Amino acid sequence: MRIPDPVVAAIFEPVWDLYEGSARLRTFRALRDRQFDSPDRLAERRRQRLRTIVGHAAAACPFYRERFAAAGIDPGQVADISDLAALPPLTKDEVRERIDDLVAEDHAPADLVDARTGGSTGTSLLVRCDRRGVQMRAGAALLADTWSGWRPGQPVAAVWGNPHQPVGLKSRIRRWLKDRMIQLDTMRLDAAAVDEFVAEWRRLRPGLLYGHAHSLFLLAEMLGAGARGLRPSGIVATSMMLLEPERRVIESVFGVPVTNRYGCEEVSLIACECERHRGLHLNDEHAWIEVVRDDGTPCAPGEDGRILVTEFVNFGMPMLRYEVGDRGVLAAEPCPCGRPSPLLAALTGRTADFLVASDGARVAGISLIENTLTRCEGVAQMQIVQPEPLGVDVNLVVRAGFGPETEADLAAALRSALGTEMAIRFHRVAAIPRERSGKYRFSICLLDREGPGA
Repeated sequence: MRIPDPVVAAIFEPVWDLYEGSARLRTFRALRDRQFDSPDRLAERRRQRLRTIVGHAAAACPFYRERFAAAGIDPGQVADISDLAALPPLTKDEVRERIDDLVAEDHAPADLVDARTGGSTGTSLLVRCDRRGVQMRAGAALLADTWSGWRPGQPVAAVWGNPHQPVGLKSRIRRWLKDRMIQLDTMRLDAAAVDEFVAEWRRLRPGLLYGHAHSLFLLAEMLGAGARGLRPSGIVATSMMLLEPERRVIESVFGVPVTNRYGCEEVSLIACECERHRGLHLNDEHAWIEVVRDDGTPCAPGEDGRILVTEFVNFGMPMLRYEVGDRGVLAAEPCPCGRPSPLLAALTGRTADFLVASDGARVAGISLIENTLTRCEGVAQMQIVQPEPLGVDVNLVVRAGFGPETEADLAAALRSALGTEMAIRFHRVAAIPRERSGKYRFSICLLDREGPGA
């Protein structure tokens, strides 16, 4: 039985949030009601939130007490992001090496939610967020999803790696009453999986199609005219760069505009397109996003630079001027929609290649990294290169804890995804060279893409 969408939105979702004591829907409603506030009101809220998170970080985190002292910054005098110009960006290496000093002393471990990500750079990273911060992040994501045309209460079709399966009675009830979702695993984008996904779609009739940008493109290509009748209210592409030719294919197949969304595991939502599709609105209510030159000075609109994020909602592990590893360009003009948050005109630093399994199925590099790197102890960084149909070269930067058992586990995981016939060649390297963008390519397919699996 398919529960009517208005019943889910008006009854089941609020009741479940009340049962869990979640701030998710309260955050969503507050953001929704304020999204067209004046620029002055938004600016004042941001300054207050910046002062609050900076004061908390200085009081509760040994790392920031040390960092502020070294930079000669008085946390009590910070009123604008420019007051933190002397604070060096927080790097991923520092998060790995100093995580205990970054976690707030006034937060118990039980109040923190762990997330480990391989990231778009192929580098394993553990981050923590307090539970209320996680809920507020979810509320911001809800608002961004509504900009696509989707409405709360409508089911979701996700094209994603490592799909979550409900475990236990409570999770199954939640999935049936509230989190109504079907999932297509990007680890196995083959005809049989797509046929099953389409059958589930026709049963559930989801309002939102959500997933990795390139995975949505591959799904659209595989469906073609077979997508007739599969028309969601909105489409949200995330996790990797959305290329305009791929956007056009997705939109032509499903008949719905694609909403491009940008974020990362460490700080969640960073920016998202609205219904005008003129650029990505910065998530200014929950973060202060900077685009800076390599020397640390602010970029002018239209100038490519490094993206730094200071998040306002994670008090369990404050992230101040966190360098996400991506590059972007700020827009010179505001969005005609009337929302006051500035636009990110372009994201210039994300790439992802799909590998080809021995049976011809495409495997998303980002999903493969998430399902191997983040589960193998002792692997600091990895890059997978496929020069031939039945062989891949895996470049590994290893650290303490890596040994023969780890290598065997990693090989088994890769063969599970790519096929038992796949030759896995490991190469230990001191470092993986960066692309010109400053990022690593975690997955490189050198096969003729017109051949099998293309």
